[in-house]
Amino acid sequence: MTLAQQLATIDELCSRPFPTEHGRSDVGTAGPGFHMAELATSDDFWEDDGTEREETAVQYEADRDGLSERLTDRWGVPQKFPLWSIQERAMGGEDIPEPWGSLSSHVQDVHSWRYEETGRWVVLGVSQWDKELPFQLLAVVTEIDPP
Repeated sequence: MTLAQQLATIDELCSRPFPTEHGRSDVGTAGPGFHMAELATSDDFWEDDGTEREETAVQYEADRDGLSERLTDRWGVPQKFPLWSIQERAMGGEDIPEPWGSLSSHVQDVHSWRYEETGRWVVLGVSQWDKELPFQLLAVVTEIDPP
């Protein structure tokens, strides 16, 4: 997706109704109270010596930051926060609401804005489930406040 397409996807998710059940959508996954769009996905790193993975990590963070700058122009400076404490709480048995519970298991930190027109949160993050698996640039639109 181009930057323009990524912004259009985020705009569309800001007004799209939330589904009543968890499942796949045309741009990623969704569930009660959230949409999670996969804006970009890298190749995997099964055959990599670590070099390509590092370069890709830097590129995906730069892509997130570039998209974040565009959203900052619209909605102001984002809140930036790590998700490790949410992950620790989930691992300790606390019931963390979605999308935050699953997001914290594969995204280290996020940039977030409160879209006042709808009361929804718009969240950007870079996902990677494991060192051999692809990176993803994710956009989440949710009505569920960060825990």
